[in-house]
Amino acid sequence: MGSRAAGHLEPVPAAATPGRATFLELFFDLVFVFALTRISARAFEDLTEEPGREHGWGTITGSGKTLLLLLALWAVWQGTAWTTSRYDPYRVPLQTVVITALVCSMLMGVAIPRAFSETALMFAVAYVIAQVTRPVILSIALGPHPYRRLKVRMAVIFAVTGVLWISGAMLSTNVQVLLWAAALAIEYLAARCGWPVPGLGRSTISKWEIAGEHLAERYQQFFLVALGETILVAGFAYSKVPYEMGHAWAFALALATSIMLWRIYVQRAGRILGEAVMKARHPANIGRSAADTHLLMVIGLAATAIGYELIIDHPLERIPAPWLAMVLGGPALFLAGRARLEYEVFGRVSPSRWIAVTVLVASSVPLLYLPGVIATAVGALVLAGIAVADARRAHGAPPEAAAPPF
Repeated sequence: MGSRAAGHLEPVPAAATPGRATFLELFFDLVFVFALTRISARAFEDLTEEPGREHGWGTITGSGKTLLLLLALWAVWQGTAWTTSRYDPYRVPLQTVVITALVCSMLMGVAIPRAFSETALMFAVAYVIAQVTRPVILSIALGPHPYRRLKVRMAVIFAVTGVLWISGAMLSTNVQVLLWAAALAIEYLAARCGWPVPGLGRSTISKWEIAGEHLAERYQQFFLVALGETILVAGFAYSKVPYEMGHAWAFALALATSIMLWRIYVQRAGRILGEAVMKARHPANIGRSAADTHLLMVIGLAATAIGYELIIDHPLERIPAPWLAMVLGGPALFLAGRARLEYEVFGRVSPSRWIAVTVLVASSVPLLYLPGVIATAVGALVLAGIAVADARRAHGAPPEAAAPPF
């Protein structure tokens, strides 16, 4: 790739043995524990704030806006994780990128509850700064390295979408949602297409160099962040209600559900994702696919956490369809993502995943006429069945090796 001046940033060779996540990266993740709790709190308010709203159009639009905020948070986290998996995270430019993203993510989390009213500009400016400064800092640090051209293209695209973010924050809510959704769509599409910019070209994702095991570990850690958020939500919800039998059962089932979610993730694809990335012919391709997979699972965990709070607050009441969608839809989304992860690691999908999703969907109609805590129990039992099936399949057999289809 030619000679480069001393001190310039260099990509981590794809075959290099990566280090573990740095303390700064783990510190960065802690911000997202807070931010995800704000996502759950906002969704909970959308489902319960106004009498009768849980049955109407407001619930759908409110959920869509909350999802938009979650996708923005994920974009900042993922961009930072890919950066620290491609370059030495101990270098000053990389640490500057992570600290900037940390501060901006915290401000975004603070702004989430009123992100479509009073704090819209705070959220938008924090997001734009996090996304624009990363490629700008890297383009300077890379010097004459060929990857510098990629960072310039990324900076151009984020600067263009930044106009949509900031202008949307200063307009009416409906226009704001449209502009923010358009900005996110452009960014996600640009990332899938190699950040194309007229006159500057585009990249081929399969040729990107990443420290695959490091990136896989970062996805595992974010999954744990999202799983930890479900525990926090359950604990906060139970601590503010009377310690009566219905609430206690709802809390116990919430904890059991989180334990099953953890068990299903790590047995076994989630545990050896790094091995699968390193075995793949093009690690960046499986890394990109794993990003989408973990996003789906994180959305499922966020919905599950919202379901915890709703049922712990109202354990013995019949619940409306939007509430049930959180209680059962969250685990179903998680299982769909987990099935995709299994394919990425082993090149196959166990039938139990789709059977479980089918059971969750089929049980939703009768559960509309039963107390909410029963719906939580059904979700926990279905997940427990998956965990038992996984354990029985693995019992007495040698550990299955990764066989990625990429």
